[in-house]
This record gives sequence, C-alpha cells and structure tokens, in this order.
Amino acid sequence: MLTRRNEGEYSHLQGGYLYRGFTSYPTFYGFLTNAKENTMKMQAVVVNQNVEGDVEVVEREVRPLEYGEALVEVEYCGVCHTDLHVAAGDYGEKPGRVLGHEGIGIVKEVAPGADALKVGDRVSIAWLFQSCGSCEYCNTGRETLCRSVLNAGYTADGGMATHCIVDADYAVKVPDGLDPAQASSITCAGVTTYKGVKVSGVRPGQWIAVYGAGGLGNLGVQYAKKVFGAHVVAIDINDEKLAFAKESGADLVINAAKEDAAKVIQEKTGGAHAAVVTAVSAAAFNSAVDCVRAGGRVVAIGLPPESMDLSIPRLVLDGIEVVGSLVGTRKDLEEAFQFGAEGLVVPKVQLRALDEAPAIFQEMREGKITGRMVIDMKKECGCGHH
Repeated sequence: MLTRRNEGEYSHLQGGYLYRGFTSYPTFYGFLTNAKENTMKMQAVVVNQNVEGDVEVVEREVRPLEYGEALVEVEYCGVCHTDLHVAAGDYGEKPGRVLGHEGIGIVKEVAPGADALKVGDRVSIAWLFQSCGSCEYCNTGRETLCRSVLNAGYTADGGMATHCIVDADYAVKVPDGLDPAQASSITCAGVTTYKGVKVSGVRPGQWIAVYGAGGLGNLGVQYAKKVFGAHVVAIDINDEKLAFAKESGADLVINAAKEDAAKVIQEKTGGAHAAVVTAVSAAAFNSAVDCVRAGGRVVAIGLPPESMDLSIPRLVLDGIEVVGSLVGTRKDLEEAFQFGAEGLVVPKVQLRALDEAPAIFQEMREGKITGRMVIDMKKECGCGHH
C-alpha cells in the first residue's frame, strides 16, 4: 500500500519495514526491485513459530538496503520484559519476528538517502524504530505517540541479531565515552526512566519517590539523584534491590512488604513532590498517589494488568496529576546517552552469549533475572557462532 506522508514523498509499508522514496528520485521503483544481490547471513533471536511463548536462534539472509536505510553490525542488545511479552503474543502474535529494542552497533553500509549516518558511526536500535514525521505528535516532540509508529522487535525486526537494518533518521548516535554495553540498557530502560523523571517535573532539592528498584527503577534513582538533583525515595519489596538503590544514591529506601510506603514518605518528607512508578503492580500505583503532597505528580511507566484505585476528590482537592510516559523520543535518548557518557548514570549489566537467549527468556519467565541482561554478539558460545 502506498501512502502519502509528506509533499513529494511516498512510503511503502510492508512486512514491518518502511520503504521510502521521493517522486523526484527518478529510479525509486528500480532501486527497490533491482537492488544488488546480498547474500550476507546473520544470526537472530526470533519468536518461535512452533512453540508458543518461546524464542529460538536462527540464521537468516540480510536483505538489500532500501532508500534511507543503513546496515548495522550489532555489538550488544539488551533483553527487556517487553521482549518477553512480544514472544508470548501478549501484544498480538508475531511469529518469526526478530526481537530486541536495546541494540547498539556499528554502521557498516548506508543506502542513498541515509544522510544522517556514515560508515563507522555507533548507533542505537531503539523501541522508536520509525514514525511518520508529519503528524501532530511528530510535529510537537511526541513522536512515540505517532499512530503510524514502528517499534523495533515488535512491528519491525529488531536488534537481537548480529545485523540489523535501520532507518538512518531514527538511529541515535552513541557519544564517545559511553560503554556500548551500558548504552544498550540506556536505549530502553535508561531513556524510559529518564523521560519519566523529566515528565515528573521534579526540581533540585525536591523529593521524588521511585516505585520499583529493578533494572528500570535503579536507573530512575540515578537519573533523579545525579541528573535532576532530587532527593530520592526508592520503594520495593526486595531488600537486595533496595540495598543497590541505596548504593546508587537513594536517600531513603522502603520495603513495601514490611511498611506502608505512602505513610512513611508522608511522615519523613511531608509528601513527595513527584513519584515515578516502574513497578508492575496496582498496589504500587495506589501507594504512589497516596505518597505525594498537594500538587504532586505521579508518572506511570510500569504496565500492570489491573486497574488502579483513584480517588477523584483527592485528585481535585489536592491538585494531584497522574500521567503516563512512554519510552522516549530521539532527543530524550540523545540526552540520556550524554549523561551516561559523562558518568552520571552507570547501568549494571550482565553479558551473555547469543545462543543463551532461550535460557535468558526462560529465566525471565521464572523471575530469576535481577539485573539487565545484555547479549554480547561477539561472546563465545556453544552453537558454533560468535
């Protein structure tokens, strides 16, 4: 299907990829159909077509580049709980889809029109794989809300592979000084929590509560403390995660399984000025609303299946705001990367081999993952690939 997006520009959506060409580009259709033969092979983690909820490592051919695209040799790709949901079909069946939206790699080839990148650039393969670039959301700095958005590892093949083809305009460059393995976690968990804290509006010296001290929450603690200069309360039900949050800069930690977090926060801080919820439980969202002071803002990041309790009189009489925050834009990711390059935020990652992907997903299903799992595409493995 051809769709008009911008004046003089046509787009072709097919199989999760966007093929773009300009009417002034005389060999557009010829470029699409007569691209040179490319027999390069890649290893990729895909949604298993035969076993529900499972993933497998397969070999595939790397297709030829289209207009505006670049070929990235992937160095690292983090594994996110969203990948688990995609593999399980929670967002719709995606058999054969290449997973991954926490990819970092080196540009090896660029097609005509890929002017934003050059060979040798280190870039991201993020959840925001592509948007239309012309709607009300794209034109107002809210491109993640674009109704035509493509997401890596979900509606477009992602970065959990030795190679990935990206839209050059949407691959964010990784700054010098930022470890690429750590950058992979910032590509999703980092930018998501950075944007959440940013949306909260917390100011230096104010209190912010971060619900959930896992991979996302810990990065949220770091951004809130070291970038925004806030006082931070970390809330979780795991003492080990809370201890790490304390090491990462939290001023106060609360085990919600042992104490009423909202009550403690109100007593010790007078109420948080803001709260960011990365936890996936309705109880955490309810507590977050109760923990903020009048005029406070609660930012929702986690996606629990249940609904939260919301007292309308409390919202009205105390002027409480509850807002959602979805990942981050390219600009947000540039900023999140830069703070990582400056050493203000340091993700804790564990490197695994590509052929360990099925085992990683099983560990995630069983709740055994505590840090950020990152697949190192060069790490020796037992499958004969590395």
